[in-house]
Amino acid sequence: MVEIKTPEQIAKMRAAGLVVAAIHEATRAAAVPGATTKDLDEIAAKVIADHGAKPNFLGYGGFPGNICTSVNDVVVHGIPDRTTVLKDGDILSVDAGAIIDGWHGDAAFTCFIGTGHAPELIELSRVTEESMWAGIAAFRKNSRLEDISRAVETYIRRQPRPASGKYGIVEDYGGHGIGSEMHMDPHLLNYVTKKRGRGIKLVPGVCLAIEPMVTLGSPATHVLRDDWTVKTDDGSWAAHWEHSIALTEEGPIVLTAPDGGRAKLAEFGITTAPDPA
Repeated sequence: MVEIKTPEQIAKMRAAGLVVAAIHEATRAAAVPGATTKDLDEIAAKVIADHGAKPNFLGYGGFPGNICTSVNDVVVHGIPDRTTVLKDGDILSVDAGAIIDGWHGDAAFTCFIGTGHAPELIELSRVTEESMWAGIAAFRKNSRLEDISRAVETYIRRQPRPASGKYGIVEDYGGHGIGSEMHMDPHLLNYVTKKRGRGIKLVPGVCLAIEPMVTLGSPATHVLRDDWTVKTDDGSWAAHWEHSIALTEEGPIVLTAPDGGRAKLAEFGITTAPDPA
């Protein structure tokens, strides 16, 4: 069952989304050489508390952190700890969430630690982020879920190939519904497969987290013995971007973007819905 939200519920999700945006701002600023991923987790915990919110990652299925911190060849679900010290040249993906009055926000970004990153790493993050925005732009009334998957995949496939030879679109993880729970139906693939059909019709009240994960090699992954950390099989580095979006009668609003997605979606000729915040 796909949960359809009322305008009042979307407003609460927007409040949660703005907390997530604040977590992103604070952790991005603190992600410097010498910082540990636990340092970032503690910063996130403080932001959540200062906003009167609750963490939705902490304790979820036993997860021990407030955020996920995934470094280099870790695709997603990296556990913050004291021993993972960020180094010059690393790339880091931070996945963060928050709850306000029982309603969830969830978003991720990839950033660069220090300087001197190879152009293909910078391009990897750009391609992943832009594919997310292509998917968000396809989140339109009366379209189908598959239209979002196709937009994400098409954007990635049309980019010049990296020096490694290809971009790997991770298949084992993808986007999802979000609302009164962090992970809900429907599951959203970042590629198209005939086995899944066209998916649900997108109508006002549907809220999705769109989150492509892309590698500089094979899309194959494995989970470490901690039952959380997901790494690439071939050791290639990965990027991860995500936003939570609501579809309303007036159009979409990116719940976890400070401006509601207004500036970026304008590039696609899309006007966002009025911001309930």
